[in-house]
Amino acid sequence: MHDIKAIRENPAAFDAGLSRRGVRPMSLEILALDADRRSKIAAAEAAQAEQNKASKDVGAAKARGDDAEFARLRALVAETKADIARLTIEAGAEDDALRDMLLCIPNLPLDEVPDGRDEADNVELRRWGTPRSFNFAPKEHFEIEGVKPGMDFETAAKLSGSRFVVLKGAVVRVHRALAQFMLDTHIDDHGLQETWTPVLVKDEAMYGTNQLPKFAEDSYQTTNGWWLIPTAEVTLTNSVAGDILDEATLPLRMCAHSQCFRSEAGSAGKDTTGMLRQHQFEKVEMVTICTPETALAEHERMTRCAEAILEKLGIPYRTIVLCTGDMGFGAQKTQDLEAWLPGQNKYREISSVSTCGAFQARRMNARYRAAGGKPDFVATLNGSGLAVGRCLIAVLENGQQADGSVDLPAVLHPYLGGKTRIAASGALE
Repeated sequence: MHDIKAIRENPAAFDAGLSRRGVRPMSLEILALDADRRSKIAAAEAAQAEQNKASKDVGAAKARGDDAEFARLRALVAETKADIARLTIEAGAEDDALRDMLLCIPNLPLDEVPDGRDEADNVELRRWGTPRSFNFAPKEHFEIEGVKPGMDFETAAKLSGSRFVVLKGAVVRVHRALAQFMLDTHIDDHGLQETWTPVLVKDEAMYGTNQLPKFAEDSYQTTNGWWLIPTAEVTLTNSVAGDILDEATLPLRMCAHSQCFRSEAGSAGKDTTGMLRQHQFEKVEMVTICTPETALAEHERMTRCAEAILEKLGIPYRTIVLCTGDMGFGAQKTQDLEAWLPGQNKYREISSVSTCGAFQARRMNARYRAAGGKPDFVATLNGSGLAVGRCLIAVLENGQQADGSVDLPAVLHPYLGGKTRIAASGALE
């Protein structure tokens, strides 16, 4: 959420930031509502002072027997009390309206973020690895002979509908191995703290990480009001909601492996085959809570943590910085990793790493205090480290062989009991 003080101090910069994101200027209406709210608060305070003075004068008038003055002052107290109540209600309503308006405005991009309208304007930063040359036409993951027995879309459709999958046998074991490998790497090599959190959260948590109110249709809500998390970003980030942290404890670097749930609203017709875009999937999520001054350094660090997973797996990838028109709602800057998928002959997103500045912290009232200083808002960052299902797709497609078998990355062999491949029959060997 935006700082109303910053908008008051520099409305032109605020509107310029919105314009870069393709959003119309809004400072005039925001400041008009803010000014009216503040004038009502000031009027209520002035009326309260007048009421307090009149209340004291009532006693004095009665003591000296001035019945006319006593009656006038009593009427004034009653009238002023009604004015205070009215002004307080009106100011409260405008305060709510201002908050609702600010909650629906996206974060402003950092100056270094490239301008652009959509993904076509994203900027490639670097590449790692060379896509493998095949002596046969590589297939998409769900077409590989050895994968077919372990990737069942028909049963999933019978159980739940489209955009679900049932994984079995060798394929589900590789999926589980990937998640365990990611966690171990982040914990042992990258110093992240493993955390296990609920997948059901209250409204406040979804507001805190800006899924609500603007993106309610993208998530699932239970009949008793809980929300299914779209990513563990929601729970990890909100773990500090309402807290004042000691600066000496920062940065907090966390990771969690969780089920994730997304309605995929607006994705009709996109990636309808295979398991690239699912309603239910797993992710290893990274979240960092730090001081604003260290956020950009932490952003680069977190990006490297995600890149390291792909490098250890031997998956070619590219790192891109998203343009202003393609960034997520809460991000100041986002870097995506795109893994090479030979079955599609293109790079596809496998991780998105964002720094949000104080945008989420202000919504959550998450603050820190330096020694002897006043509380200030923390900075929050989040990133996939990685999406497990998409990583499985990359491993299967890059490791496929002409006979329908799949060679698996060496780093996964210890997690698979020493097995090194999925045979064309679907067995783990």
